[in-house]
Amino acid sequence: MKNLQIGDTAPEINSVDQNNDRITLEQYKGKKVVLYFYPKDMTPGCTAQSCNLRDNYQSLLDNGYVVLGCSVDSPSRHVKFIEKYELPFPLISDEDKKVVEDYGVWGLKKFMGKEYIGINRTTFIINENGMIEDIIEKVKTKDHTNQIL
Repeated sequence: MKNLQIGDTAPEINSVDQNNDRITLEQYKGKKVVLYFYPKDMTPGCTAQSCNLRDNYQSLLDNGYVVLGCSVDSPSRHVKFIEKYELPFPLISDEDKKVVEDYGVWGLKKFMGKEYIGINRTTFIINENGMIEDIIEKVKTKDHTNQIL
């Protein structure tokens, strides 16, 4: 598992979004990017986090950010999630786990006394030059926008 730090160059993304359109970090060069990794579409914490970003999306845009979500869910599952909750930003489908591994968020987790491998909820703030400006590891799902801003 990689251990990215503030000041590191953000790893390139080469994946697809919910529409199976190619999505890369290079497409967002010159823009500030909020890249949030979450465990699974339609689960309570992930829904709360995504809806908090949706509800405050205009504030994020006004502050110069674009928002990208990422999980290992399929594009078709992302479409259902976006449609159900009217999410205004793209979701990266990382079924081969390349992006989550490159960002070091795929690893051991504990829940209710059980250990398993999955996505550790983490948000990376990437500046206009592709450098990691901030890493939020203790994400408050219902107040995530305030952590970003």
